[in-house]
Amino acid sequence: MIALQAEINDGSYQPGKSIAFIVNKPVKREIFAADFRDRVVHHLIIKKLTPLFEKTFIHDSYACRLGKGTQLGVRRVDRFIRQCSRNYSQDCYVLKLDIKGFFMHINKIILLAELNQFIECKYNNSDKIILLELCQKIIHYNPTRNCIIKSKRSEWHGLPPDKSLFHSTNNCGLPIGNLTSQVFANFYLNPFDHFIKHDLGIRYYGRYVDDFLIVHQDKTYLKSLIPLIKSTLQERLGLALHPDKIYLQHYTKGVEFLGSIIKPHRIYIANRTKGNFHAAIMKQNVIVRESKPNKKQQAAFLSSMNSYLGIMKHRKSYKLRKKMLFTTLSSWWWNHVYLSGGLAKFVIRAKSIKSKRGYRSSSN
Repeated sequence: MIALQAEINDGSYQPGKSIAFIVNKPVKREIFAADFRDRVVHHLIIKKLTPLFEKTFIHDSYACRLGKGTQLGVRRVDRFIRQCSRNYSQDCYVLKLDIKGFFMHINKIILLAELNQFIECKYNNSDKIILLELCQKIIHYNPTRNCIIKSKRSEWHGLPPDKSLFHSTNNCGLPIGNLTSQVFANFYLNPFDHFIKHDLGIRYYGRYVDDFLIVHQDKTYLKSLIPLIKSTLQERLGLALHPDKIYLQHYTKGVEFLGSIIKPHRIYIANRTKGNFHAAIMKQNVIVRESKPNKKQQAAFLSSMNSYLGIMKHRKSYKLRKKMLFTTLSSWWWNHVYLSGGLAKFVIRAKSIKSKRGYRSSSN
């Protein structure tokens, strides 16, 4: 830490090697894990900039922000639909759009120019020059050079070129996996958020990373927004709408957003989350068949199962959870864990009082 501090202060700091690998859940993605010392620098940058960013971000930008997240995003969209339809008594429509290969097409020149101007105007601490230099080094750094490949090369097969930094054009693309990438992505789209909310005067708008959604009473008006949004993204930010992910429907049809399906009076879990939960259960069953799970594997079981249950308990999913767990999960687990809070959380079974007393007696 002392050596890193010295490098930052004298300007000699340079980002190190990243580890590249592929993940398949929830979808196939290319991840670059920065070196530990670089992650320290990322947190340093974001800690300094986040309070200033928050003053400029709109309320309904949900990703990578304290007090926001997917749960708030789903609740807000549910509220948008109820308000716009006057409690489901009038017509309203939902337009959902997606940016194609978002992280891989973020223009570093545009991002750095906006960030430099922002820091010059908003940041007043004495280390402004150091902060500007760090941002420049992090943004311009290309992690594909001399990276350590952890996944097999074959695992990149099937990953579209617009989702890989190895195929990004010059001066484009931020690595998925860095804290700075997530926060800078919000900053990059902040002018677009203000264009939608303030220039166009749209009341019901929300965005999570590159997924955004507009609710309005007039379907024709929403249709007219698509080419306008498309041209604005392209001309101002060098981004393109995904042509296969344009959704425009009456609110009664329901809309899938952030892993949930939002319908009048109810919110369901999306099919992809159901499938992932089932796969996670089957994975735990395989562990039991191969050998008796050790303490580490039991802790991993709790972590995996409770993460899904933690999401699903906020949705209309009690019957689904009951069916999937009681018909699929191995009986071995039921002898060692139990459910609490109405199928909301797994807890390890404690030893019986009798066995504890016996242990104490024998110890004495």
